[in-house]
Amino acid sequence: MNDTGSAWPAGGWPGAERLRTWARAHPGATDVVLACALLPLALVVEHRGVTPAARPLLFGTGTLLVSTLAFRRRFPLATLATACAFALVPGLFGPPFPPTSIAVLVAVYTVGAHSGRRRALTALALLGVLIAVVVFRGDELAESAARFVFAAAVVVAAFVLGVNVRMRRVYLVSLRDRALRAERERDQQSQIAAARERATIAREMHDIVAHNLSVMIALADGAAYAARTDAAAAETASLHVSSTGRQALDEMHRLLGVLRGDGGGSPRTPQPGVAQIDELVTQVRTTGLPTSWTITGERFPLSPTAGLALYRIAQEALTNVLKHAVRPSAAHIRLSYADPAITLEVDDDGAGSRAAAGPVAGHGLGGMRERVGVFGGEVTAGPRPGGGWRVTARLEPGYAGSAAGA
Repeated sequence: MNDTGSAWPAGGWPGAERLRTWARAHPGATDVVLACALLPLALVVEHRGVTPAARPLLFGTGTLLVSTLAFRRRFPLATLATACAFALVPGLFGPPFPPTSIAVLVAVYTVGAHSGRRRALTALALLGVLIAVVVFRGDELAESAARFVFAAAVVVAAFVLGVNVRMRRVYLVSLRDRALRAERERDQQSQIAAARERATIAREMHDIVAHNLSVMIALADGAAYAARTDAAAAETASLHVSSTGRQALDEMHRLLGVLRGDGGGSPRTPQPGVAQIDELVTQVRTTGLPTSWTITGERFPLSPTAGLALYRIAQEALTNVLKHAVRPSAAHIRLSYADPAITLEVDDDGAGSRAAAGPVAGHGLGGMRERVGVFGGEVTAGPRPGGGWRVTARLEPGYAGSAAGA
């Protein structure tokens, strides 16, 4: 009683896999083949207690009984009812359980494998009543009871087998669905992680390139101007341009090494933090813009990620001062600790900002907001009282991580 979806023997005969594939693809044809295979059972007619005139009737009903199996999967309950109706005839004119009764067991198995639980149990109960009517027909009670128990046990076994096949099929379908969902979720998580990593690398690249190029442009302009009157100052500015370029190149190598994933030739320098803002301020001062920075409040440990975020925000804000501020005479950085928050302010005293005249395409302010958003903070940028521009970033880094950047 193998059904479509039931297991075939693992090391079976040659061509078993092709046969199973064909049976799955053509369930209706498989049922027809099964009915034809059981059709010879109708020829086995019990002669004992059967009149010669009744034998053609038993043969015909047996043939019809087996033929109903050709529709067993399309109409499982109707097939069982029709098979039981044809099975009553041999029970009235001959032995109660002729060989063609196997077709009834196949129909019971099909109901268990392809019908709902409530309908299947109802059909099984009615079949039990029918078996009792056929068995208890004048024989001794003990013999009839033994026949009933045997027949009921066989029917229940066929039904349970069908239910197990159905549950196994449902279980396999759920496993396939779960595997497909897990695969889709894994792909989605990979895409999200890759997008997040690309955004992080894009922010780092923007901060490195924009800041260092702005510093180099300012130094190159100063060197060109000083070359006419002060050769020593021009030489100093040129050396600063070279130093800044090398620093930018080193950071680019490190970042590209992370992007490649090999890290073979990439310097393993630590990420900058709050402590490196001193170097940032010194670098901006070499462009001719006086820059100061102060720290207020009681310091507390910062995680490396928070230290990097503060450094990059200060770097981007100073880059904007060099690129967009109109005739600034000084820039100021203030870092204020107020547990559990920390506030960074960067402003200048220029006459205004060229960026304020219209929309400017760029990633600076968006990158700042993304960095601060990780710590539940916010960034504001705009003109300050008395002229100039101010960028304020507030975040709550907490106490996680080491104090390496504090």
